[in-house]
Amino acid sequence: MMSFLRALLRSKGGLIGAIILLVLVAVAIGAPLLDLSNPIRGDLRARLVGPTWEGLFAPGAHPFGTDPNGRDILARVIYGARISLSIALAAVLLGALIGVTLGIVAGFTGGWVDAILMRLVDMQLAFPLVLFALLVVAALGPSLTNLIIVLGITSWTQYARIVRGQVLALREREFVLSARAAGAGSLRIMARHILPNVMTPVLVVGTLELARIIVMDAALSFLGLGVQPPTPSWGRMLADGRVYITSAWWVVTFPGLAIALTVLSVNLLGDWLRDYFDPKARQ
Repeated sequence: MMSFLRALLRSKGGLIGAIILLVLVAVAIGAPLLDLSNPIRGDLRARLVGPTWEGLFAPGAHPFGTDPNGRDILARVIYGARISLSIALAAVLLGALIGVTLGIVAGFTGGWVDAILMRLVDMQLAFPLVLFALLVVAALGPSLTNLIIVLGITSWTQYARIVRGQVLALREREFVLSARAAGAGSLRIMARHILPNVMTPVLVVGTLELARIIVMDAALSFLGLGVQPPTPSWGRMLADGRVYITSAWWVVTFPGLAIALTVLSVNLLGDWLRDYFDPKARQ
């Protein structure tokens, strides 16, 4: 653990990404403790008020301005972070669960099971993921649960392919052969011996997939197929403010910056993790 932290402190990109991400997560978790305006209730008398830093901590201040319904944009960005990060994390966990399970089964079992699962992976990768997500959400209906399921389904293929390649190399290693000779069953070998040895690439893929899912979540919400109003969502905020982009720039600028900053921090951290767990890259 100490060597991990020392390596992170030596990496400017990884450290910056980790700090930004930790701050975003801390602000999102602690949003109810902050003295913020109600992110749902608006005041039409204060609609499209520009951002101002005067009286920043005064009651009723709007540092990021207000939207067309008079809602405080700062509060909606922070509460939108809770929604977007929760959706992305749940979708990453769901995709990892499906992908790792199928990847281990395909690589360890081989034969027709491996062939069928890999053809499913090829079929999904050949289909545009955004179009696939649009079709599934349109069929199931827009809701938070359906959105998480769709985003998880679109990400499992990355885990499956990488884990399968790792398992193909691991299943002939001495510790697996010894476990098999000792009478261990296939499920026990996959769970006790194979799974711990494939978690490193899974962690790297999960970090990079987190950034992609945040962007896809924003895209689906922008199209009206993600988080439904009045729940604050970065993508929905962009959709609501796109007609005011020339007259009220702050309506779309701050949620757009939140998306860009989050994706940048996750990508920086993911790139560092990939290099850290690659011995050749570390040398």
